[in-house]
Amino acid sequence: MSPEQFSQRLLDWFDTHGRKHLPWQEQPTPYRVWVSEIMLQQTQAATVIPYYQRFITRFPDEQTLAAADLDEVLHHWSGLGYYARARNLHRAAEQICQQHGGQVPLDLAALCQLPGIGRSTAGAILALSAGQRQPILDGNVKRVLARFHAVPGWPGRSSVADELWRLAERNTPAQRVGDYTQAMMDLGALVCTRRRPLCAACPFEAACEAHQQGREMEFPEPAPRRALPQRHTSMLLLCNENDEVLLEQRPPTGIWGGLWGFPECAQDADIATWCRDSLGLTVTAVEPWAMLRHTFSHFQLHIQPIRVTVKNPTNTVMEAGRFVWYNTRQPDERGLAAPVTRLLALLTTNR
Repeated sequence: MSPEQFSQRLLDWFDTHGRKHLPWQEQPTPYRVWVSEIMLQQTQAATVIPYYQRFITRFPDEQTLAAADLDEVLHHWSGLGYYARARNLHRAAEQICQQHGGQVPLDLAALCQLPGIGRSTAGAILALSAGQRQPILDGNVKRVLARFHAVPGWPGRSSVADELWRLAERNTPAQRVGDYTQAMMDLGALVCTRRRPLCAACPFEAACEAHQQGREMEFPEPAPRRALPQRHTSMLLLCNENDEVLLEQRPPTGIWGGLWGFPECAQDADIATWCRDSLGLTVTAVEPWAMLRHTFSHFQLHIQPIRVTVKNPTNTVMEAGRFVWYNTRQPDERGLAAPVTRLLALLTTNR
């Protein structure tokens, strides 16, 4: 099948079956498309939609996002996961205002210089918002191309990725490039799914090499399997006499960077001694809760929550600005990781 036939058949399918009413497809400015593409990384559209709508309402343009506190940006991202995306989005907005006149640049190289934007995301922004002929290669597109052309190997290998980029470039048309780009993502998300692909509904059923060979599930080759490392921590739910709980802001980088959470200590630490030496707090009661497990893409975290009752401090060693006594009955807007939100809810119901 020629590239022209490939793109035309896909566009014919898109005209009937494609998604055309997603929130970011309304007024698809470079900014709105950029925000949606960052949110859609490793996250399904159905999950993204309410987050996107709230985010765009609060941060409608580059200038508003750049001027906002990172804390508030993370709050609007809370629960969506992969928080480096939010930090990069905020930092990129600042750079856009400082270096590009406050508008997302419509240049591939300039976009790729911004934090959190790679070649595929940049291509999607330019194709969907400006109609530029730019190929993309997100997870959905990799799967469609790998199956259609029966491309062997794991896409994480540079040689396989290079071949998929070559095919993406070859098949991308000059006309209706925005529709084509959306169609490729839609076909992968709705039809050519990772598990149980709906081959009978695919416009390429008769031409797909993987389907003809009966080997759809072999493409693309999965990443080499490895056991997830296991990590353990104790989270201290430190409650004072006013029924407030102590939150600590995490460092700006790393897992949950910039988010607020509970102070953590080693599992073998003596809680009373640790609280006295590290926080200047006097412990009056200690109550371990059931373990929680939180899975990241590259490790599993086993959390031992411990509810600790403390006296209001007189002489404290806590750093101003890094800690806050948080009222769960009147929560304010700050970024919280999913396990922290879950534990705060349990704390409220178990008072």
